[in-house]
Amino acid sequence: MMFIDPHAHMISRTTDDYEAMAAAGVVALIEPAFWLGQPRTFVGTYVDYLSTIVGWERFRAGQFGIRHYCTVGLNSKEANNEELAEGVMEWLPRFALKEGVVAIGEIGYDEQTPLEDKYFRLQLALAKELHLPVMVHTPHRDKKRGTSRSMDVCEEMGVDPSMVVIDHNNEETVAETLQRGYWAGFSIYPSTKMGNARMVEILKRYGGERIIVDSACDWGISDPLGVAKTAKLALESGIAPETVERVCYRNALEAYGQSGQMNEADWLDPPAIDQRTLYEGNSILRGGRDPVIEESGAKRRGLLIE
Repeated sequence: MMFIDPHAHMISRTTDDYEAMAAAGVVALIEPAFWLGQPRTFVGTYVDYLSTIVGWERFRAGQFGIRHYCTVGLNSKEANNEELAEGVMEWLPRFALKEGVVAIGEIGYDEQTPLEDKYFRLQLALAKELHLPVMVHTPHRDKKRGTSRSMDVCEEMGVDPSMVVIDHNNEETVAETLQRGYWAGFSIYPSTKMGNARMVEILKRYGGERIIVDSACDWGISDPLGVAKTAKLALESGIAPETVERVCYRNALEAYGQSGQMNEADWLDPPAIDQRTLYEGNSILRGGRDPVIEESGAKRRGLLIE
């Protein structure tokens, strides 16, 4: 069974994580632009960060046979720094047109301030202009109201719900998200957001239509194998394999494939891995490690982890 992890902050992870994800069956992932844990203080640091997720991380994932895509955006916390936000908004259109960018995101609300609202709307307008999907970050606090408000604003801005993934859903928000025609993302993140067992119960109740499972792995306590482990538990719990395949693979491809940048052929017929390859003179290899070298780009198939 193949998996897509459509929300993984790999800039915060090690190459061991890429290796483990590939072994677990992850064939593609999406890295959303996000909050780094402390405020960025000037726009140049944002430009370098976006350059990293469209460049180095794409290369690094490919060295382990994983196709890397990303989303670009001004996150909701840093939208409250107006000077920084204005500078980032000048750069975003240039990054949004780069190869492998599949959406504007993750954007939305944190504390639901006027500045967050202003830059959420500006980025929705950019996504609409460029015909790109949107990844919406729903707030950790006052989530139900923030989720409803996020969808209200999308509709006010004339963005089709079929182009929007509302992420970090939970039991309080899923019904409305699905009823209003949006994609409902769920982040399998330890101790918060959504756990594996809770996710299985949601699948039992709602099925797999327009539901997307992701790991949201980042610099916090999180699990880059969240998608694969959820799939395994769902199958063991009697969820139909076609439903598991839909929520852990097919729906993400359908939602973000609307960008025109994400195609199944990218990983069904991938380039051969040659870990001798350099990026800006840099290699993923350390300590005299022998490189993995493939003779050809044979089709790769992952297995559910045991």
